[in-house]
Amino acid sequence: MKLGIVGLPNVGKSALFNSLTRAGAESSNYPFCTIEPNAGIALVPDERLNRLTGMYHSAKTIPAVIEFVDIAGLVKGASKGEGLGNQFLSHIREVDAIVHVARCFAGDNVVHVENTIDPRRDIDIVNIELILADLEMIERRLSKVTKSARADKAHQREACLLEMYKTEMEKGVRAGAVAPPLSEEDKKLIDSFNLLTSKPVLYAANVSEDDLADDGASNQYVKAVRDFAQKEGSGVFVVCAKIEEEIAELDEEEKLMFLNDLGVSESGLLRLIKASYKLLGLISFLTAGPKESRAWTITAGTKAAGAAGKIHSDLERGFIRAEIVAYGDLIRSGSYAAARESGLVRSEGREYIMRDGDVTLFRFNV
Repeated sequence: MKLGIVGLPNVGKSALFNSLTRAGAESSNYPFCTIEPNAGIALVPDERLNRLTGMYHSAKTIPAVIEFVDIAGLVKGASKGEGLGNQFLSHIREVDAIVHVARCFAGDNVVHVENTIDPRRDIDIVNIELILADLEMIERRLSKVTKSARADKAHQREACLLEMYKTEMEKGVRAGAVAPPLSEEDKKLIDSFNLLTSKPVLYAANVSEDDLADDGASNQYVKAVRDFAQKEGSGVFVVCAKIEEEIAELDEEEKLMFLNDLGVSESGLLRLIKASYKLLGLISFLTAGPKESRAWTITAGTKAAGAAGKIHSDLERGFIRAEIVAYGDLIRSGSYAAARESGLVRSEGREYIMRDGDVTLFRFNV
């Protein structure tokens, strides 16, 4: 999974990126501190893997990962060259979803490029710049296909689609909210453009530590973000990027004590992961053995053969069957052998729909 982080300057983007990846991106109290895009990897915490590693005496434990890309803060007029312009938006066209950081805390010690705190206004500014960046791409593509549309029926259809999206987006509509009746072929075509505003969005409401305990329920700015996200069909999670940066360097025991003192049960990273998995419809299946215990991220609804292909294409090509035991059943049984004796290990075919927490052994022949 790959997530792109966007937002205005000084809303906590790079602080959040630092805490998620510990990559040490520049983060200071002045606009455009992040100039080059930053990329980093975060491990997905999964206690199930630790239990499996102990059970199988695995040499390695390999969690799933999320890749984050943090780009320079956008400002009003970025598409016309203001600030650093939208020159770095190309770096997040390939991401699966966008994490849009909105500042939901007051404080004179951190300057705001718009001088006042108003996350709804800030969200609109960034969204408009993303729409304008998409329009620029659409117009470039449209100029190419229009020339050959007379002689090419496929380009005729593409030109019609692009014109329709262009018309709607010029009204300020995000590509994801344009709702024409699309065939599967048309949908694939639109998806191939990697339009920024067609991607799922997760709003990160960045609050002060005082607002963490009640998950921002008493924060008027967070309420405004949640109301907007609900209408848009997007997700929201509350985070204090400053606190996340502080606890990122602590070991797990110290981190838990710190969070307990704040009245918080989960880190911002864990809340982000849960929200991202829900937004994108993702689950994890598990593999375990003496060499390694590992988590694999797949889309909910993936069939067994497709899950095997996530590990290696040979497994999907030569798929015979999947031997599966639910994680909970395995742990309660105490061992794989005991689970098998109890009839809890199932033999499933290639059409079986995988479930979260399936501990799986694929049988194949190539």
